[in-house]
Amino acid sequence: MGRTAVAIELTALERQELESLARARKTGQALARGARIVLAAADGHENKAIRDLTGADINTVGKWRRRFATDRLDGLYDEPRPGTPRSIGDEEIAQTIGMTPEETPRDATHWSLRSMAQAGGEAEGHQLGSIISR
Repeated sequence: MGRTAVAIELTALERQELESLARARKTGQALARGARIVLAAADGHENKAIRDLTGADINTVGKWRRRFATDRLDGLYDEPRPGTPRSIGDEEIAQTIGMTPEETPRDATHWSLRSMAQAGGEAEGHQLGSIISR
């Protein structure tokens, strides 16, 4: 017999944040899917039903459910990855990424990794490229 899924109960604020993440156009696909999985779990759906609703693998459904049960909203965001630590912080990344929908690079219609690197400095651009491509 399989394991019993962790029950998920949401506060009003958590539900509001998850619904916002699930429908925001600028939310990353993995984060939006995780939010939809947690919302479905909170609505009482079993993992197999959530798999069918979201198109996620059954293991992915269980992972998001467990991560949310353990760490709440913080569990939805990417975990640190192995390797050399980043040389730029979250604020610099958010600032650079935040300028992409508001500004366009000189002589171009949209941002590329190279134009972002030139705008933010080569080291920062290289770091952004590796973060964005994940």
